[in-house]
Amino acid sequence: MTDASVEPRWRLEWPVSSGQRVGSARLKVAPQDFRVTECLWPEVEGQAGGAEGAGEHLCVRLEKSGDNTEFVARELAQLAGCKAFEVGFCGLKDRHAVTSQWFSLYCPGREALDAGLLSAIGERWRVLNWRRHARKLRRGEHQANGFELVLREVQGDRPAMEAALALLAERGAPNYFGLQRFGFQGGNLERAVNLDVSRLNRKKGGRHRGGGSGSKNVLYFSAARSWLFNEVLAARVEAGNWFEAMAGEPEAHGSPTGPLWGDGGTTATGEQEQLERSVVAGHPEFERLFLSTRMKPERRALVTRPDNLQWQWQDDNTLRLQFSLPPGQYATTVLADVFELQDMSLSRDNKY
Repeated sequence: MTDASVEPRWRLEWPVSSGQRVGSARLKVAPQDFRVTECLWPEVEGQAGGAEGAGEHLCVRLEKSGDNTEFVARELAQLAGCKAFEVGFCGLKDRHAVTSQWFSLYCPGREALDAGLLSAIGERWRVLNWRRHARKLRRGEHQANGFELVLREVQGDRPAMEAALALLAERGAPNYFGLQRFGFQGGNLERAVNLDVSRLNRKKGGRHRGGGSGSKNVLYFSAARSWLFNEVLAARVEAGNWFEAMAGEPEAHGSPTGPLWGDGGTTATGEQEQLERSVVAGHPEFERLFLSTRMKPERRALVTRPDNLQWQWQDDNTLRLQFSLPPGQYATTVLADVFELQDMSLSRDNKY
């Protein structure tokens, strides 16, 4: 039995830009309430049939719900008769949603068999489009993700919520990593603390004595990196300077960024470096982890700005929103800056 009075080890709730949220709502009451459309090739996205193209990879655009991206990729490999690592995709999409995204299957010299393979795939998932392409799809290669979301049982002062949404469209929101990064109750962070760092340098996906895989180790390491970024961003939000560059900002264009920690810590200098190192120094268990790796420090934008944010009230308590975000940014993060969200899909059995 868990003692409810015990303080959680990991903070999983970070400050919002305006000090407090102005409303509350239920999210993902049904999968249809959370629609994600990956934008990779805008010139063919709206076509109903196969697009022109040539190459060794058969690319298929699928609509799925209830299956996560990696599961679909493994199943596609079996259907196509290729190895799992020969299936490419641009990003991981939530299984508790209706999502459309592209997958590439390595099928060299088998163009004559495409129709049969597409038919077999269509028995499992809706095939929206297909084309031949010269290269395997890579992570983060898509241009954006489009979102159409429905919030239900919305509570709060309507003018205050309208004003907060207008400010969100203008200024953006703190670009926190989403909770799914950290596992149930921060379980991925706990595993990161106990990680054998030597496994990170082995072949991704390889099995090791004692169980576990290289890909899982990378997941836990990434969770630690992401959590430290959120902690630094939280300090900037509390100081009120999260949307403007500080002295020592390493990015040439001057937009505010935060650290994805690595060997050597951060590429920031001056005042910004001092802030980032002071935050990370408060978590020596992770500081030791990064000293033992050869992972280069990187940067991530502190601000996420939803493009073309629009909203419509369906009734007094139901709100529909549409917007798009760059790869690697979270729709739930954007909305959680305004609303206290109750994600109806969450449970201990969720797999992230």
